[in-house]
Amino acid sequence: MRNDMKSWWRSGAPWIWLNAAAVSASLAMVIGLLGLIAYNGLGHFWPHAVWAIEYNAADGSGTQHLIGEITDEEVTSVERMRHAGAQLPENIGEDLDRYLLKTGNRDVSGLDFRWILQPLIVERLRPHDLVVFERTEWGNFYGFIKNIKQDGVIVSEGNAAWLELQARLEKIDEVRGQIRHLEKGEIGAINYRIEQLRLERRRLELEGRDTPERLAQLDSERQVLQTQFGHLRKELDAKYQAISGDSVTMAVMNRQEVEVPLAKIVRAYRPNDMGALQKAGFYLSKLWEFVSADPREANTEGGIFPAIFGTVIMVMLMSVIVTPFGVVAAVYLREYARQGPLTRLIRIAVNNLAGVPSIVYGVFGLGFFVYFLGGNIDQLFYPEALPAPTFGTPGLMWASLTLALLTLPVVIVATEEGLARIPSSIREGSLALGATKAETLWRTVLPMASPAMMTGLILAVARAAGEVAPLMLVGVVKLAPSLPLDGNPPFVHLDRKFMHLGFHIYDVGFQSPNVEAARPLVYATALLLVVVILVLNMAAIAIRNRLRERYRELEQ
Repeated sequence: MRNDMKSWWRSGAPWIWLNAAAVSASLAMVIGLLGLIAYNGLGHFWPHAVWAIEYNAADGSGTQHLIGEITDEEVTSVERMRHAGAQLPENIGEDLDRYLLKTGNRDVSGLDFRWILQPLIVERLRPHDLVVFERTEWGNFYGFIKNIKQDGVIVSEGNAAWLELQARLEKIDEVRGQIRHLEKGEIGAINYRIEQLRLERRRLELEGRDTPERLAQLDSERQVLQTQFGHLRKELDAKYQAISGDSVTMAVMNRQEVEVPLAKIVRAYRPNDMGALQKAGFYLSKLWEFVSADPREANTEGGIFPAIFGTVIMVMLMSVIVTPFGVVAAVYLREYARQGPLTRLIRIAVNNLAGVPSIVYGVFGLGFFVYFLGGNIDQLFYPEALPAPTFGTPGLMWASLTLALLTLPVVIVATEEGLARIPSSIREGSLALGATKAETLWRTVLPMASPAMMTGLILAVARAAGEVAPLMLVGVVKLAPSLPLDGNPPFVHLDRKFMHLGFHIYDVGFQSPNVEAARPLVYATALLLVVVILVLNMAAIAIRNRLRERYRELEQ
């Protein structure tokens, strides 16, 4: 028996099983973490039941009529609650349940959430006519519809008010889309062209070419644009006026009546009156809004499309920059540099760079790329815009360059390893057939090493997409007024600041004025960031596998 155990240990089988157990445990933890994130994030978009609660106030001030969603519950001790001043009935035991009630209506009550104690609940109902509003500001609103008003005159009340509200919100949503098109499309384009004319005039003045004819031409173009702007501004004001007169009167907590302008309502729904299919449709529409719409209410409501767009375009630009530099450096170190102490020192330095904290790269990027390089670019090419910086301020280009520098060691090491695995016989055979060293490298060695290059790029994308600290210094912002890509020449604006999913998580999770309301969005955004990284990596892996299959026979 003892000999059998010794032979079993010597065979290495126990280490295989230990490795398998470690991999299984790691996989289980990763799946569990993703499941937890998905549960807390995706569940936020489901239309939850809204309760009307008759409640005896814990301070003994009397009965209250509360409205809201129960978002959390916990068990606490009776002694603790009594010590906090709660007036509880006798003989209720040592522990009790308490619920976190999302009451919304922050502009009315000043709070979005409050804790209530289960023994003090007198009655709890789910009325079918209880309405939830999602608003452009102040968060959710809960209440019962009393009437609909147009310019202060009641046009509908009672049971018909709900249908009238839906019809009017549909029209308002259509007008709101037209307003958004005018502001970001036509008016935005005119403002951009007017600014370009101003810069052109300033450029002519600096170069001494501000002739009366040229200035008159610029003034004529500017006048045409200002006339167009005036017409669009009148149209925009008319559309704002068209949606400003409607309002709805709501009965809220403690039977108080509040008038809410319909122009401030994004969506109205009655969750207690929804069937399963209606809830599923609502859920899908909310998910689509989350990935396709702009944020609102300090990033705690609406969607995160600008952050998704900014993350993807930054990673793609970083990949375009880091790949050629990393490959060229690896080729030089492996194929051309004399292998000696200096080359070994360079390799040690490259490996050490991979362990430098990312915030150090951010400080370097701010000092070198933004202030030095960007400031000199402004002096040479954009003097007409000064003192307002163009490239001398954090932006998409400098963020991509900083992350390219951060991930460069990964690409160099991976490419070098790929070059080292190519048999020397292949190089010698190519040279024997009359090819030069450069031709051998370009036509034979690099194509065979391309899977290793893609591996380095995959690792670079995985690290760069999740970085936040350096981006806070070199280009990312809480809310970007416009995307780096639009319809105005030159179409791709590398000088613009941008939004990023990682920074969005930090901002919503730690800088939000309403942490409880923002917490589900932190989970949802984190899950989306993982999905974006997986999609980018899967695309790179697919390319790598195709290249690997293509050159497998040649390697053999």
